[in-house]
Amino acid sequence: MDRIRIAKTKRLLSGHQWVFSNELAQSPSGFAPGQLAELFDARDNFLGVGYVNPHSLISVRVLTRQREEINAEFFRKRILSAYRFRERFFVRGAGAFRLVYSESDYMPGLIVDKYGDVLAVQMLTAGMEAMKQMVLDSLDSIFSPRAIVLRNDSRMRTLEGIPLYKEVAKGQLAPLPVIEEEGVRFEVDPLEGQKTGFFLDQRENRVALGKLVQGGSGLDLFSYAGGWGMHLAHAGAEEVTCVDESEKALGMARRNAELNGLTGKMAFLKADVFDFLKERLKTDGENQNKNKKYDFMVLDPPAFVKSGKKLKEAVKAYTALNGMCMRLLRPGGLLATSSCSWHLGQQEFLDMLRDAAQKQAEGRKINLLELRFQGRDHPALLSMPETGYLKCAFLVVS
Repeated sequence: MDRIRIAKTKRLLSGHQWVFSNELAQSPSGFAPGQLAELFDARDNFLGVGYVNPHSLISVRVLTRQREEINAEFFRKRILSAYRFRERFFVRGAGAFRLVYSESDYMPGLIVDKYGDVLAVQMLTAGMEAMKQMVLDSLDSIFSPRAIVLRNDSRMRTLEGIPLYKEVAKGQLAPLPVIEEEGVRFEVDPLEGQKTGFFLDQRENRVALGKLVQGGSGLDLFSYAGGWGMHLAHAGAEEVTCVDESEKALGMARRNAELNGLTGKMAFLKADVFDFLKERLKTDGENQNKNKKYDFMVLDPPAFVKSGKKLKEAVKAYTALNGMCMRLLRPGGLLATSSCSWHLGQQEFLDMLRDAAQKQAEGRKINLLELRFQGRDHPALLSMPETGYLKCAFLVVS
């Protein structure tokens, strides 16, 4: 195995799994994208084994700190370790969860979501793409799923210089898997749905909010397949309106409402969320919704900031959205608001909410009821802040 030398080792020795191009002691240009290499420091001390991509800002991703062969058995052991972690700390017997969470499970660039007897797999890097068959063979030998879906259509792959594609790598996807969260059922499409078909990272937050909402009417904004809304209607909310700009997503939400016998409580509106909220806040006489207020609202937008350069612009958008939601809640109303942008840290997220309350909520009192994070099947690695991305605040607006 070829060697690559690291000049700046502080990040690596602290437990981080990335080596950036400016931390190398040599040019990685002689390596093929995804090629395995042993890592050494300037004093010839062994640091681990990783894979190299000379075309990426992240030049090396570390797989192990030991001298060991990277083969199917390596991945089998890592995947089993990840599975046992979920069995111990997640919900025992849960049919749907994130089985492999990239760096947090010491398999950088690999995502595996389990939806019953179907596995959805993402390989985000050239290194993981090069080891694809070993990963698939290991997953198949452990779980014997009826279908394995490759969702290799993330834009992150373009940064690695590898093509985008999606396919059913094993078996038949029909019928689509149906998963259950605390009595609420969802049909999941791992091939055509967003991400890998569902947003598993908010599972525990959806369940927690359902325990706080009893009766009343509210909104599930950026609803996708209605994950939040279904839990709230199931918990006793009288009316939940799902708002999303994707008709396809709303079609999935309608099917989920039927699956749970909640069609009488659910409404579905195709609209841009910004435009929808602005319309609700209009005070002109022609607006029939000018007096409409809600008992609860869920604001779960996509990541507005993909890089640090866009942070200021993203904060402005988050602030505007949250301010409008606060103004549309009845006194004592609940707002569950989230950000999945890693570049917007926890303190910046709270500062944004404070600014929204002070500058846009017209003097209303805002209490932070809970600050929550991604589910336990998405464990954050302390040595890699990048793995802890989701912030979710439950606010009471008086």
